[in-house]
Amino acid sequence: MNQKLFSKDFTLVIIGQIISLFGNATIRFALPLYLLNHTGSSALYGMVTACAFIPAILLSPIGGIIADRINKRNIMVILDFLTAAVIIVFSVLMGKVDLVFLITVTMMVLFSIAGVYQPSVQASVPALVSAEYFMTANSIINTISSFASLLGPVLGGIVYSAYGLGPVLYVCIICFILSAVMELFIKIPFVKWESGIGIWHIIKQDFSESIKFIREERPVIRKELVVICGINLFLSSMIVVALPYMVTEVLGFDAVLAKRLCGIAEGALAAGGLAGGVFAGIFAKKLDIKSSGNLIIICAVCVFPMGIVLLFALPGIVNYIVIAVCCFIIMVFSTIFTIQMMSFVQAETPQNLVGKVISVIFTVSMCAQPAGNAMYGVLFEVCKNYEFIVILFAGAVSLVISVCAKNIFRKFS
Repeated sequence: MNQKLFSKDFTLVIIGQIISLFGNATIRFALPLYLLNHTGSSALYGMVTACAFIPAILLSPIGGIIADRINKRNIMVILDFLTAAVIIVFSVLMGKVDLVFLITVTMMVLFSIAGVYQPSVQASVPALVSAEYFMTANSIINTISSFASLLGPVLGGIVYSAYGLGPVLYVCIICFILSAVMELFIKIPFVKWESGIGIWHIIKQDFSESIKFIREERPVIRKELVVICGINLFLSSMIVVALPYMVTEVLGFDAVLAKRLCGIAEGALAAGGLAGGVFAGIFAKKLDIKSSGNLIIICAVCVFPMGIVLLFALPGIVNYIVIAVCCFIIMVFSTIFTIQMMSFVQAETPQNLVGKVISVIFTVSMCAQPAGNAMYGVLFEVCKNYEFIVILFAGAVSLVISVCAKNIFRKFS
């Protein structure tokens, strides 16, 4: 066990993460946007992003188990090389295979890889740093992820708008290969876990145990889970679909500028998440679970200006600024809310069940995301030229959910 934080191996993990996550954020931004630019269909965009989430949801409980059974360094190296190979195959097949099918399959594979990759990175922390540095090490990894999510779409949008999709793909391929090569030099202590129990049996057992705990011993967590599912279904999904669709198809920008502005808007979302994480750390002692409902009320209220500005004949750039600023604010407060909810679960759950319960919450709550993406994709298509109706609908339903949540959280101890 290393007694210092920035050991050679942990430093290599950090550098590898910076490169890999930047490539990941860039390719996840570019492929759906390319589809939207070529089809102009919000319904197709929503369906494809919905499909992409499905394997991530299914694999999220498996990632941690795989990380315990296989050398984490090998997982990271293999998956980074595999991601580069997937993008190379996409580049070769582009123009030869139906675009919607190709992007859908590619996105599903990329999200599947991420569902196994990230738990391996998180699980490597205890093997590389001493216990006193766990919080700091996790904070560094989470900050890197936020910065990558911010820079990937912004820089990817600039390159995509100026040179097209090809150079973006080449940059991402180089990122993943560089990351994989760097990870080859990491030494992570590994003791093979011998067990006669199969992975699927372990998953079923852990899931059943966690559901029983949530249902019978901590019903407050069940209520929290219902609220999170509702917010993912009606608010988060709307932003995921609306932001690129509005910027590229509705606000009247020329194609080059729209791509660039879309990248900046996606970066604003990531910046909001980063700011929310910082604020949550600064004001941790002042945040009370009983008043956490106010956080998502603020998020719901911020949706209304996004729809209201569309009712007036304002310049596209004014609408864009209002939408981007509202999305930033929503991400700030939703991130604080998420951190508060996770902290509450950690405090309410026995140590031996924390990981399993959080895994169940993540899996169940994420199920709402693809359903919401598909729903809003269709709604924006049906309400073409009347997009404000969809946005105001999302705001109204989210406000109802958040007011109900406030009444629920007020009773938490």
